[in-house]
Amino acid sequence: MIALIGRSVVAADNAVAAAGTPGRTLAETGREVRDLVLGPQHKSLPPAAWGLTVREYLATAPHLDDLQTPVLTMDRSALDTNRAVMADWARAAGVRLAPHGKTTMSPQLWQEQLDAGSWAITLATGWQVQVGRSLGLTRILLANALLDPIALRWAAAEIARDPNFELYSWVDGVDSVHEMERHLESAPDGVKLNVIVELGGPHGRTGARGLAAAHEVADAVDKSPRLRLAGVGGYEGALAHDRTPEALAAVRHYLDQVAILHQELAAAGRYDEFIEQPDTAQSATAGAGLRESVFGGHGGPGTGGLSEAAVGAVGGSAAGSASSRDVSQRGGRAAIVTAGGSAYPDLVVERLAGLADEEGAHGVPTAVVLRSGAYLVHDDGFYSGISPLAAGHAERPLRSAMHGWARSVSRPEAELALLDAGKRDFPFDEGLPVPQLVAGPASTALPDGAHVSALNDQHTFLRLPGASGADVPVGSVVRLGLSHPCTAFDKWRLIPVIDDAEAERPRVVGFLPTYF
Repeated sequence: MIALIGRSVVAADNAVAAAGTPGRTLAETGREVRDLVLGPQHKSLPPAAWGLTVREYLATAPHLDDLQTPVLTMDRSALDTNRAVMADWARAAGVRLAPHGKTTMSPQLWQEQLDAGSWAITLATGWQVQVGRSLGLTRILLANALLDPIALRWAAAEIARDPNFELYSWVDGVDSVHEMERHLESAPDGVKLNVIVELGGPHGRTGARGLAAAHEVADAVDKSPRLRLAGVGGYEGALAHDRTPEALAAVRHYLDQVAILHQELAAAGRYDEFIEQPDTAQSATAGAGLRESVFGGHGGPGTGGLSEAAVGAVGGSAAGSASSRDVSQRGGRAAIVTAGGSAYPDLVVERLAGLADEEGAHGVPTAVVLRSGAYLVHDDGFYSGISPLAAGHAERPLRSAMHGWARSVSRPEAELALLDAGKRDFPFDEGLPVPQLVAGPASTALPDGAHVSALNDQHTFLRLPGASGADVPVGSVVRLGLSHPCTAFDKWRLIPVIDDAEAERPRVVGFLPTYF
């Protein structure tokens, strides 16, 4: 057994080492997954899979009920639907997508998003950027400050080694600018890091508090020999957690401030150095495409509430004009305005999309970049209630691609079943799992009022009001809806992909390795 695990681990290590080879592409990384050797370290896989490669095991045509419980699965049909829905939605809105890759840390899913038109992948830490780069990413938004000295020096060396590599990180304070400069003193000559001034909000998370503070940051960047200002951005999801009128007003106000900051920096010529840089990447995965709809009202939704003249100054119009070509074809770059989690993408489009003008026909060339990450997986909890693209809110709704499957291992009371899954298996920070049905060829409904009351490390407390001992018998498997994909993937090294969670007997059609 130890020898088997060792062989599987060595094979996995070799795959990671190969992925980190300079010049490696994301597609090559994805193809290598098929040669990954499976073993006991891959949670929920049966002994029948141990020692086989992914390719060999899939050739046996396994089904979901061939796996052990508990198990987390991704629904291939839902992933494909969600990816297409968001790509089409962003294209129609005239914004680019840089989906937050920290949600999945899955190179296969990143590749699928890029193939669908995403302009970049967003990540959250310097280490994640290093992983993404080693797996083949060529354009990365780091939605965070890059202050770790080792990561900073690595980034500078990587940019010097490959000028086609595009990296954008955030900065929200003058002290952060000076800290970055200090650690970049020994960087190769001529290397500058692209940074985005992050604007925050009251009681929010990171980000400069107010326009004046943001301008101070931009001034410091402008004077820096090691940094180059590429745009403005932030995260509106830190300021609200629901869709009450007060929450929506706070988000709209914040996004308007982002638009104003961009206008003022553009008018001051702060983006000139960045825009004049040639776009050496010429990426084939250029982005979300052209605006196909026109917005009106409030000085033009997507204009941040600015006047038509003000919008023209920053690139865009009250009618929401868009570029006729990818900015890379113009030979230069566009300033970046970026916002957007998966809770309020509609408000980002409403307040900022009108700024998109990558050709610079109305002022400074500007690209509006949406960083939503959870849309690909969606959920049956937090995002199903707040996303404007959830069922009941959109003609083409997102649907949850993730489910948990757990077995009843104890029925100590008539109204209580203990399942064999817990905090080590499924997310719980944005709501507990939602019991959906008893799985199997003779799928059955759960008693009315069935709910999960608590999760321990390895147990789920399933409450069954009014149930008898015959409901959810020991040995039966319950399908659970889950909340918050960002804390689901990190619990699994290898996630099975099934054809359809609604099928009578779902078939395993793939696996997603994760890099956490």
